[in-house]
Amino acid sequence: MLLLALPFAGLTGATAWSGFHLSPGDFAAMRISVLYTAAALVLIVVLGTPTAYWLARSHFTGKWLIELLLLLPLLTPPLAMGILLATLYGPYGWAGQPLERIGLILTNSAAAFILAQFYGAAPYYIVAARAAFEGVPGELEQVALTLGKTRWQSFLLVTLPLARLGLAAGLALAWVRALGEFGIVLIVAYYPQGIPVKLWVNLQDMGLSAVYPLLWLFFLIAMPLPLLLGLLSRRRAALL
Repeated sequence: MLLLALPFAGLTGATAWSGFHLSPGDFAAMRISVLYTAAALVLIVVLGTPTAYWLARSHFTGKWLIELLLLLPLLTPPLAMGILLATLYGPYGWAGQPLERIGLILTNSAAAFILAQFYGAAPYYIVAARAAFEGVPGELEQVALTLGKTRWQSFLLVTLPLARLGLAAGLALAWVRALGEFGIVLIVAYYPQGIPVKLWVNLQDMGLSAVYPLLWLFFLIAMPLPLLLGLLSRRRAALL
């Protein structure tokens, strides 16, 4: 625990609190990161939740291939993932060219930023959500079906409430992962600059001391959601 705490203690000591101020463009980077991360999170939940439930409840030949596809983004270095996305969705990519003709540009745009965050964070949410759904006994869903509920009603009334803490943990993980994504965003969406890229720019242009205020701002934005969900989880465990 001491080893984990040392870097943050060092940050506290290295920050010049008397002259604490953000650099030009830091607030804009914060606004971009929060807004686009929220949009990416909606996309991740909408697409990732049914995917996770399907993986948790389905058994079929070749399922390991689907699981491999899910693991590939986790195993791929972020910079390499950014290169892959630029190759696919860039102006000369086989997907990027037709999309650009209809006005959807997926490099250095808001859509590209959200796309990069989606690829960086979605697998983490799906893995956590799948584990949450697997923790709900399938027999409870069958009981709901025998009582006249539809499968959709069974999901909403039984599965979702029982899996909510695991889903919330996955959501918090996806939030932090998307908000802090640097490697993929650096390649695909250097502009508009979010917090991670702006940290890099401040470091290159003004030195290490210019990074600290924005880094504190990042922690202030990123940490409340995971801490709140952790507190709620412990409270529920205590009640049980």
